[in-house]
Amino acid sequence: MALPSILRIRRRNQTEKASSPAASAPPPPRPSTSKEEELQSPAPPLNPHVTKDDIRRATKLRRGFAISASVSYVLSFIFLMLVIIGNTFNKPVLRDIYFYTLDLTDIVPKSVPNASLINSIAQSIGLHDFYQVGLWNFCEGYQNEGITYCSPPQNLYWFNPVAVLMNELLAGATIALPTQVLTILDVLRITSQIMFGFFVTGAVLNFCLVFASPLAVRSRWWSLPLAGFAGLSTVFVVAAAIAVSVISFAFKYAVTAQQDLNIRAHVGVRMFVFMWLAAGFTIYSSLVHAAMGCCCASRRDIETGRRVLRSDGVIVQGG
Repeated sequence: MALPSILRIRRRNQTEKASSPAASAPPPPRPSTSKEEELQSPAPPLNPHVTKDDIRRATKLRRGFAISASVSYVLSFIFLMLVIIGNTFNKPVLRDIYFYTLDLTDIVPKSVPNASLINSIAQSIGLHDFYQVGLWNFCEGYQNEGITYCSPPQNLYWFNPVAVLMNELLAGATIALPTQVLTILDVLRITSQIMFGFFVTGAVLNFCLVFASPLAVRSRWWSLPLAGFAGLSTVFVVAAAIAVSVISFAFKYAVTAQQDLNIRAHVGVRMFVFMWLAAGFTIYSSLVHAAMGCCCASRRDIETGRRVLRSDGVIVQGG
């Protein structure tokens, strides 16, 4: 008789445990560690105490340099365009922009008997008084009339004086030229074509950098590609300017060295001024972009706290 009573007691205990609130309640949550709290909590904003006025004041110097670089690129592009379109047409401004001009007014020296008669005959059969050379073509004319003809603009143009003189003076006849003259003409052709490509490429890069330069205010990382393109543009423009200078002065001295012929050559002053002004502005802008890669606080420096603007306006390294 003791077995039923034991079973009843056991059954009653199980019923009380099932009906108690502690049994139905979920287990207490496990306390989270500090790492889990950091992962679950939202990321704090970047330097929330920085205002737009602070950023504007802190990046004032960098913004000024970026604007000056853009203005320099505008001026450089204008001067490069004057170099590129100079001497293309017989217009009031364009006709005065050329690399160099050949003066053949009195090609036969006066010491030669009947020099005046020979010069008149040479002009009557097609020889002009002067030939001036630009980037795309050449123009010719007479001293008392001015420019009478400009050749059509041509890509990768180079001035071949021997061909021009033979076509006009000898009606297209061919002459066997010495090997030294042919070598000089080949060097002149290659250098002129490289110069043509460098001027055009430099002008395109400078035009693009006019609008890209203000991006350097945002971050130093923008200064890296901008400095690269600025350096590339500087190489193109300066190399083209040096090539023009070498060709023009070498051509001048080579022509005037011929004692048997009274040929004079003049370098275009306006073209050289515009060309080297464009090179100078390009060099300045390139140096500005290179300097902004390591100097002057950027917008991102202030926002991330790498640079801090103190109350007295001094920018210091962030903590």
